[in-house]
Amino acid sequence: MRIRFLIANAYPAGGTIRTTLNMANALAERQHDVEVISVLRRRKATQFTVDPRVRLRPLVDTTPWAAPVQVPKALAGRVAAWNQWALARPSRLIHGQDVRHGTFNLMTDLRLLQFLRSVRDGVLISTRPGLNLAMARYVRSSVVRVGQEHLYLDRHRPKLRQAIRRQYPRLDAMATLTPTDAKAYQKLLSGKTRVVAMPNAAPDMGGVRAALDNKVVIAAGRLTRQKGFDRLIPAFAQVAAKHPDWQLRIFGSGAEEEGLQQQINELAVGDNVRLMGFTQQLPEELGKASIYVLSSRFEGFPMVLLEAMGCGLPVVSFDCPTGPSDLVNHDRGGLIVANNDIDKLAAGILELIEDDTRRKAFGAAAFEKATEYQTPVIAERWENLLAELAAARGVHL
Repeated sequence: MRIRFLIANAYPAGGTIRTTLNMANALAERQHDVEVISVLRRRKATQFTVDPRVRLRPLVDTTPWAAPVQVPKALAGRVAAWNQWALARPSRLIHGQDVRHGTFNLMTDLRLLQFLRSVRDGVLISTRPGLNLAMARYVRSSVVRVGQEHLYLDRHRPKLRQAIRRQYPRLDAMATLTPTDAKAYQKLLSGKTRVVAMPNAAPDMGGVRAALDNKVVIAAGRLTRQKGFDRLIPAFAQVAAKHPDWQLRIFGSGAEEEGLQQQINELAVGDNVRLMGFTQQLPEELGKASIYVLSSRFEGFPMVLLEAMGCGLPVVSFDCPTGPSDLVNHDRGGLIVANNDIDKLAAGILELIEDDTRRKAFGAAAFEKATEYQTPVIAERWENLLAELAAARGVHL
């Protein structure tokens, strides 16, 4: 198959970027012709590995390494001035309520529209609402068009949801990360296009398996309000009061670091709660822990939760939208507690600390569940879906 992925920017670090490149690599390994189209490029290299068989093509490259555009000498000044003008003007092609609207501009509009109109065959998979809508409007019906949702429907503002309801029926399929979100999309689209739950694939954890004997609870993510570490710290203060020999390690960096450290100081739990900073060795750190806690206010598909389960860690998580209740079998691979109930979160952590047998049984069940999301498994699901869509349209990929 000829498969193209369309993403806003493939070069920084980020969850959507990592999972897109991971699946592109997996499909290329399975002998498909794979290309990743990055609307933007602002740095020299990607932060994640790209298989040599995957072609990575930026549409708007503003790095010093960009290949110069050949124009007549007499027009060079005007072209440069126009480029600067277009780069500074807001996008008219990307929906204004896409949260990344400000990332795009008139220059990206021009290059993106040229690309969309140039695609005539194969599969195009786009990765955010603004790109999905543009694909639905401008890509020929000879192309199998699949939109992806990397958050969840209810996170989008009303006018964006209205545009989704109007335009997404032009797509061949809409892929959500969880069954819960698939139901929401099916209701919104009234059966006018196929909706499938297609989770992200779990990254390879390098064979790390936690022994679950260390007195360490772990959490990881950007230090932002979304991740809810400000809810986890007071929960762990209750844990530390009963088990002062246990420690919470929070890995990540971000804007909330100073406020979280102040919260740690005010609760006098500095001996038990540590902000560890960003690490590139997260699997090894997960392997040193005995419980993983997810305290997010919302998620699309919490990859770090799947990573922890892949290392055999039992989970305690808020029942935030969306993902935890889809990934974790409650009372088997972990405990799902009511969202924002800090006392229940603390009680869940205490329950697994105080019951070694249950903790290890939950860890084994979490590891087993994570195998359902291994990259080859999800790659095969993508292959089957795309073959079915092509067959329904009567096109050869």
